[in-house]
Amino acid sequence: MKPASPSGWFARYLDYLTVEKGLAPNTIEAYRADLARLDRALKRRRLEQAAHKDLVELMRIMRIEGRSPRSIARWVVAVRGFFAYLISQGQIEEDPTAHIDAPKTWKPLPKVLDGHDVVALMSAPDCSSPHGLRDAAMLELLYATGLRVSELLRLRLGDIHLDAGYLRCWGKGSKERVVPLGSQADAAVQRYLADGRPLLLEGRRSEFLFVNRQGGSLSRQGFWKRIKLYGIRAGISQPLSPHVLRHSFATHLLENGADLRAVQLMLGHADISTTQIYTHVNRERLKRLYRDFHPRA
Repeated sequence: MKPASPSGWFARYLDYLTVEKGLAPNTIEAYRADLARLDRALKRRRLEQAAHKDLVELMRIMRIEGRSPRSIARWVVAVRGFFAYLISQGQIEEDPTAHIDAPKTWKPLPKVLDGHDVVALMSAPDCSSPHGLRDAAMLELLYATGLRVSELLRLRLGDIHLDAGYLRCWGKGSKERVVPLGSQADAAVQRYLADGRPLLLEGRRSEFLFVNRQGGSLSRQGFWKRIKLYGIRAGISQPLSPHVLRHSFATHLLENGADLRAVQLMLGHADISTTQIYTHVNRERLKRLYRDFHPRA
């Protein structure tokens, strides 16, 4: 078999990922940096000379340097894919990554607002303007229902049933679910429908509940910018996004005794293990409260 030289094969593999696999440019650049690290470690040796122990040692060095488990795991994925590509091209016979396990990565716990921050955020929009009425209704609805921002922005007038106290939405996989509404969200939406939405539409017609100046659905980017602005106005120190309100919705329900299965249904999670992350959030908050306030903590 013709021995494989690193020169050229990294570029061919990246071209393969771009053209055949359709990976995003940012991902390609990350893989390029990971493979450059491998190239430096090989010190101009041929690719078939790369051994399991070389890769394990390189992972040890990355840990010493402070690389995160997530970063090292991505490096393992890039290198494993590269050697699998070389085997498929007949350039090497043995895969040096065959018995290498990526380090375990743990998802960070979701960020959650406390009660004071929720009150401050809900008071941040200027409800003397139609835009403020719309934004206040959107914030109240996000926190009251735990909707994803994409679900919120897709809501149509026929999806919300204020008299009955619920709304319908379509989540991932176009699955429909019904979510109850609280009284404050109900009041905010009613005020928006009466005094805000007609002024935004200026006689135009729209099927969407929340509209922009042109009568269309508000964009994700537009709402993202506005919620960040309101977070600053409310004096909230942590980075704010629509998903933080979803996390807060779930965590606050569980803190006040809600059933985990009911929260799962309201969030639209297919698997209850996804919802269980909020029980971890709850435990961490209790530990922090204990450390902060118990005199012998």
